[in-house]
Amino acid sequence: MAAEAKIDPMHQFQISPLAGQLDGSPFAFTNSALWMLVVLALVWAFMLGGMKRQLVPTRWQLMVEGVTGFVTSMLTTNVGPEGRKYVPWVFTIFMFILFANLLGLMPFALVGAQPFTVTSQFTVTGVMAIISFGIVLVTGFWRHGFHFFKLFIPHGTPIGLLPLIFLIELLSFMVRPFSLALRLFVAMIAGHILVEVFGNFVVQGLNAGGIGPAISLLSFVFIAGVMALEVLVCAIQAYVFALLTSLYINDAVNLH
Repeated sequence: MAAEAKIDPMHQFQISPLAGQLDGSPFAFTNSALWMLVVLALVWAFMLGGMKRQLVPTRWQLMVEGVTGFVTSMLTTNVGPEGRKYVPWVFTIFMFILFANLLGLMPFALVGAQPFTVTSQFTVTGVMAIISFGIVLVTGFWRHGFHFFKLFIPHGTPIGLLPLIFLIELLSFMVRPFSLALRLFVAMIAGHILVEVFGNFVVQGLNAGGIGPAISLLSFVFIAGVMALEVLVCAIQAYVFALLTSLYINDAVNLH
């Protein structure tokens, strides 16, 4: 009975092979890869449905144009007119994160499919953060050469504090991809763990006597609140990742 009642909230984040074996081979097809393909297919379908360019736009076309305009406005505001050239990447990560986050909340288990939130994997968020950081580095050195290092010397820094401030700013800059990836990873994994734990409380409370059903009801109410918050967090985390990327690009373009 103790083994049956054991709660393992981390099981939902386990990567399992669907084809091949996880023995170091690069050709294993996992549940994580499957759901990433699903996310990409949904993003592609979303964009395809809004690219008809009808004279009288449909609601779908208005949604796509609204999201595209939102990302374009974000980059134009934070970077300036040159920010438009970075719209494809920022739009891609914004939509990928948003769809991946929301897909992980869908109750597919009711039809026998176990959803997998790919943004709960640090490798996935880390790759996106590294690509964003790489764009910042390439842009900075391409536009400014070695003058890019002026980014780490705030205006008006006293000469005596120059080496110390430079090292602090450089360290802060190098930590950016880690913090960018970690923020999204932690936000996704924490909410899912809470839902899993209190979901187990609901089941165990119903199977227990006494005040068990009351605890189940309270846990269910808590789950409903967490799920509502999770939907909000899904959108906020996509926005924060895109916003910080645009701010980092601004530093590279304008040396701010």
